[in-house]
Amino acid sequence: MDINEQIRATLGEHPIVLFMKGTPEFPMCGFSARAAQALTKAGAAFHAVNVLADPRVRAALPHFSNWPTFPQLFIQGELIGGCDIIEDLHSAGELARMAGDVAGAVH
Repeated sequence: MDINEQIRATLGEHPIVLFMKGTPEFPMCGFSARAAQALTKAGAAFHAVNVLADPRVRAALPHFSNWPTFPQLFIQGELIGGCDIIEDLHSAGELARMAGDVAGAVH
């Protein structure tokens, strides 16, 4: 499977995806840790992809999304942004609303 197809498949399988360095339990960079914490605090059920475990994803995702850094949050296949945007959405209460909208749509 082509790497872009693999990324699309991951986005199609999971309504909320965080591409990050490390895992939510063991983040490997501060920005990824902060993004995962904001999602968790917002009550979002999300799928995390450790880009350090797959160099092909790490190399291809910035081109796929047109976003140069990690972490990258996608909701319903749409790029939301990186750590600062995730934290801003959480502070404003929007992240919880967006996660709730996805959860409502899934059930």
